[in-house]
Amino acid sequence: MKRTTPRQFIGFKTALKRTLSKIKPLEVVEKALAESVGCVSAEKLRARVDAPSADVSMKDGYAVRSVDIEDTLHSTAVRLRLDGVAAAGEKRRLAVGPGSTVRVLTGALLPENADAVVAEEFTQRDDDHVSIEAHAETGRNILCRGSDIARDEVLIEAGHVLAPGMIGFLTAGGRDRIRTYRKPQVALIATGDELVIPGQPLTEGKLYASNMLTLAAWCRRYGFKTELDIILDEESILKEKLLFGIKHNDAVITSGGAWTGDRDLMARVLNELGWEKVYHRVRLGPGKAVGLWMFQGKPVFILPGGPPSNLVAFLALALPGILKLAGCKTPGLRQIITELAETVEGQSDWTQAVFGFFQIKNDQSCFRPAKGSSRLRDLAEAEGLLLIPEGVTKIRAGQKVAVQLLI
Repeated sequence: MKRTTPRQFIGFKTALKRTLSKIKPLEVVEKALAESVGCVSAEKLRARVDAPSADVSMKDGYAVRSVDIEDTLHSTAVRLRLDGVAAAGEKRRLAVGPGSTVRVLTGALLPENADAVVAEEFTQRDDDHVSIEAHAETGRNILCRGSDIARDEVLIEAGHVLAPGMIGFLTAGGRDRIRTYRKPQVALIATGDELVIPGQPLTEGKLYASNMLTLAAWCRRYGFKTELDIILDEESILKEKLLFGIKHNDAVITSGGAWTGDRDLMARVLNELGWEKVYHRVRLGPGKAVGLWMFQGKPVFILPGGPPSNLVAFLALALPGILKLAGCKTPGLRQIITELAETVEGQSDWTQAVFGFFQIKNDQSCFRPAKGSSRLRDLAEAEGLLLIPEGVTKIRAGQKVAVQLLI
């Protein structure tokens, strides 16, 4: 029988391109801003109001006409009459005249005729007079109307993730609801006669379904709901669970049984079901047994069972696909450019995945590949993932690399 070679597999870049072109975002829903954190915006929103809505004081202090305190430029204190106090939220607007001042609290409306605010620490109050001991030029400590947000300016474009700070920003711009892409629900199915449900007694030769819990944790990190199931290596059971999972979820990710061995049933069952095969087996190491099928617009990713292969296949291909379902404009892990702490080897016909950690070297951050004795500990403690492109056989220490963030 002819041996399968890496060149008969699909390239990683091609697999990722097919993944993102096949999968389409879910439907759009309207939500209250308070409930939309972590969702992806499906519309461009403009500000309905100016923020602030009027000129206000940025500090506790005294509103003045800058012309009245010019003598402070020559280290001479200027004594002004106190004509009132203005606090944030008050509708009435006070005024300052020649030789007078108004005490203003942070956020208070700027009194009429005032063009500067002197911070409280540069003043001395004596009953109904105030000594100004420092100069304040026009505009000092004043937040002008619309300086944070101008009415009708674009607040957010479609395709952007709603981080907590963006929720507050949109609220300040007069928005209280937004249209977002619905977050997907994912069925996670672990296959293998050797798997044991976490929390149950472990007998010799068995192992806990740790891959499934890792994938579930990643999904929940993005706010995706998950359904978990562990099943035996039996075709009838597998078909039943796949049909149930695809009916009640937006995507299915299986763990184990992805290769072509006697007990590796996943690809065979999917083909028997007649679902569309997008690809199976990728020039990616570890993780080469990964595959993608589609059914009625829903993706089914099959991942190999070995922990390193399972996680690489998920992070490199399945996660970008699920994020595309959620409407992400640039689906995938965030990346940073950093130096490589030591030389790494790549493959001429393979995309090589390297887990590692960030450390400080010569006062700069760098990425050091993991070399622990425990593959599980390396995966658990890894802070970054480096994908060495196919055809790059060596990257030397000190070179800049793009590392995907796992933390």
